[in-house]
Amino acid sequence: MDRTSERTREIDAAVADIRVIEQHDGVTRESLDKIKQRLIALAARPDLFTVADFPPPEKGGKRFSCLYRISEDADHRFALYANSALGGHGTPAHNHTTWAVIVGVTGEELNRFYDRTSEGGVREKGQSLVRQGSGVAFMPDDLHSIHMDAPLLNFHMYGLALEQLHRREFYRAAENKWDIFPPHSDIREARAGRA
Repeated sequence: MDRTSERTREIDAAVADIRVIEQHDGVTRESLDKIKQRLIALAARPDLFTVADFPPPEKGGKRFSCLYRISEDADHRFALYANSALGGHGTPAHNHTTWAVIVGVTGEELNRFYDRTSEGGVREKGQSLVRQGSGVAFMPDDLHSIHMDAPLLNFHMYGLALEQLHRREFYRAAENKWDIFPPHSDIREARAGRA
């Protein structure tokens, strides 16, 4: 079996297992931990997920990372992306409005976790370093930010595809206000037979 076919087989098997987990257990912190463990097992095959397969954007451009869609159901559920980043950037605190799981393939991504404050802002309540063998999971209203100092490749999986998330909020710290992320429109198609 060639490497592309093996990658597709491994992705399909992982997503099939994740569908069963959600169907059987619903969306809970415990079920998201099971989903995270299944994605960590998929990420344990870095030979199938290389920077050559999923290159980051060109240095010096407007983008610091590229999202590659590697699986998504016809109803836009169970969307799995490979995120390939140059490093040297981050995001503001934000939610997803659907469940989300991030696991490391190569490199490191710092995730900071937040609670909303009574003044309308955010307060950091913890952090976790995502790298090979680890990950983080979020319920729809959980808040986090991501920070990347160096190149990385990781998996982002969502209960609903990013283009369908029209109410994701992010916090503008300088203005102490919340705003809406526009839906992603720059995702690269990387599903087998769909490019």
